[in-house]
Amino acid sequence: MAKIEKFEDLEIWRLAREICLQIEFLIQNTNLKTNYSLRDQIDRSSGSIMDNIAEGFERNGNREFINFLSIAKGSAGEVKSQSYRAFDKKLINQEQHLKLNEKVELVKNKIGAMMNYLNKCEIKGLKFK
Repeated sequence: MAKIEKFEDLEIWRLAREICLQIEFLIQNTNLKTNYSLRDQIDRSSGSIMDNIAEGFERNGNREFINFLSIAKGSAGEVKSQSYRAFDKKLINQEQHLKLNEKVELVKNKIGAMMNYLNKCEIKGLKFK
């Protein structure tokens, strides 16, 4: 793995950012904007993915990073569940729902792979920066 200097260089963070942008698009352009509680909840959950990846990266080593990645992965699960709720309530259409869930599954898998890498890393307390 190449040396990573900042969290913006992490593919998982960039994917999380894409999810946030996708959620923002849905909030602005679908009936999701009319359901304030679900709108705010999915917005917070998607931001939590992105923010926990960044915060974990900035911490003191791989053990703390893994903990924050675990929170980010849980938040991705929340976004996926909330996407189902938005679809079931007919706030977003099937195509939007499937597109969002595809991106969420991708980020969940990549977060899991990063956690696995950090767990097996020979250098304990690895810092990327």
